[in-house]
Amino acid sequence: MTSIRKFLLASPSGAGAPGIGPGLGPAGAMPLDKLDRYARALPPGAGGDVAEPTPTWNMILPFRRGGFGSLCEALDYAARGETGLNFFDARGRLLSRLPYRELHRQAHSFARRLIGAGIARGERLVLIADTWPGFCVAFFGAQYAGIVPVPVSVPVGLGAKANYIEQLRGQIAAAGAVGIMAPDELADFATSAAAGTTARFAGSMATFEELPETPADLRPLTSQERCYIQFSSGSTRAPQGIDIRQDRLMANIDGSLAAQGLAEDDAGVSWLPLYHDMGLIGFVLAPMCAQRSVDLLAPRDFARRPMQWLQLISRRRASITYSPSFGYELVARRAQSKGTGDIDLSCLRLAGIGADMIQLPVLQRFTETFRASGFDERAFMASYGMAEVCVGLSFSACFSGLKVDSVDDPASGKRRDFVVCGRVLPGHQVEIRDPEGDAVASREVGRLFVRGPSVMPGYFRNPEASASALKDGWLDTGDLGYWCGDELVITGRAKDLIIVNGRNIWPQDIEWAAEALPQLRRGDACAFSIDTNGMETIVVVTQSFPNDPAGRESLEGSIRQTVKEAVGVDSQVLLIPRQPGLPRTSSGKLSRSRTKSNFTAGDYST
Repeated sequence: MTSIRKFLLASPSGAGAPGIGPGLGPAGAMPLDKLDRYARALPPGAGGDVAEPTPTWNMILPFRRGGFGSLCEALDYAARGETGLNFFDARGRLLSRLPYRELHRQAHSFARRLIGAGIARGERLVLIADTWPGFCVAFFGAQYAGIVPVPVSVPVGLGAKANYIEQLRGQIAAAGAVGIMAPDELADFATSAAAGTTARFAGSMATFEELPETPADLRPLTSQERCYIQFSSGSTRAPQGIDIRQDRLMANIDGSLAAQGLAEDDAGVSWLPLYHDMGLIGFVLAPMCAQRSVDLLAPRDFARRPMQWLQLISRRRASITYSPSFGYELVARRAQSKGTGDIDLSCLRLAGIGADMIQLPVLQRFTETFRASGFDERAFMASYGMAEVCVGLSFSACFSGLKVDSVDDPASGKRRDFVVCGRVLPGHQVEIRDPEGDAVASREVGRLFVRGPSVMPGYFRNPEASASALKDGWLDTGDLGYWCGDELVITGRAKDLIIVNGRNIWPQDIEWAAEALPQLRRGDACAFSIDTNGMETIVVVTQSFPNDPAGRESLEGSIRQTVKEAVGVDSQVLLIPRQPGLPRTSSGKLSRSRTKSNFTAGDYST
């Protein structure tokens, strides 16, 4: 474990609960060694009237690494300290601070408005989960009112208003929601989507703040109840809501916090969307369960100024962050063209990777780019999970770096490198099975099934989908992988696997090879197969469209040759413009299924 990772300003006067904590001395006191390190980290001018971010340390409240029965129980405890959430803009300016005590107060007020409006216990409230304090207040307000929040995504892309409203309408219907709340700029979308649905309340935070706050008793959701509904980030027309229960969420949070070795001197920085499980649980709910402060940057601001992510880590001395591989690649490319500046990443002890297939070359490039800026590659923590198990299922060891396993491909004669995703959380079981349902031997690829205290009970109001995914308590993850000793290796999604002449080909191998061409960027290629007169044909749709015919012909030829060299098969290449480009899920992942559907429907004819 590291020493102090992050120090911020002390809380405003009057903060904290009176009393004596174990080993902490009188109320308001801090151990001398902690106080000395704390004081040395204060920025010039500290202690003035200008609002400052929440501190890392709780001066009075003893540190607890989870162990709560519900989110309300956890927030009740965290509200006794000084830590909380901080919201920054694309230039790194503090927009607002939300100490857990203030979140607690505002959530109670919001809850009494919902109760006073006659919303019954157990009913659902859709929340457009933009990165702003209002979402957090409404999410926890619903918890205290006994109402189930349903966080959903913000619009992705330009010119998609009609599609987004239709998506919201489908989510309202799937949840049977009684209301929908949005940030001011999306309030019209929410009211349009609510028309003709079960939603009786729709609009911005102001709409809900106009409801009278009644003196009614709170009715917080308890450990045996539903916590929230998480819509999967996939592209199915019928939205599937994952039923997240309080006890299963808390079991997953406790296991994840232990696997990450979270300590009282840790603090995080994140740009991950709050409608995605890794952003919501990883950087709002779990940190609150350990009374940690977190600095949040909206995903759109990260997209505009990706280096601000690392600048915040450096300036705020954060110890923990997380990202899919593409986030690390984006900042590495930006730094290679514009330099790293005065960024200092020596404070990072945990740089997590998840939410998508882990790309070893990307992480190696990040390390090479930022080694001189103090980044220690041992900080990388590979992980694997999915929303159906709340978020994380396996984690590599703390501060041990990436472990790589190489596998021979007999068909091509090449070796394939995979990043090992660590050990499964205690209390969970994973079986890797062949197509007949039998367990496979070590280092043999099969389909992953899991059971344990984090696994969802099913999809909300969707018994058919639940029965398909869950059998005898085992969740069919739909992912393929193998055991490397007692650790998991993930090789891809079963539905995406390409089989040509009996040979397995991973679509990401094709995509990553094509994207290595100088004309392309990460995320520009999508590979899949189609049946052509009984034969499997590999198709590579690429979002790059040179203006001149000769340029297009040259790029198509380069992609075909690259694919041939990478996987030993011929391919059909189609170039499309970057706008609207390849379809993505709400969390930004490439949607191969939608790309294939668009291709077969002729939507990409040029």
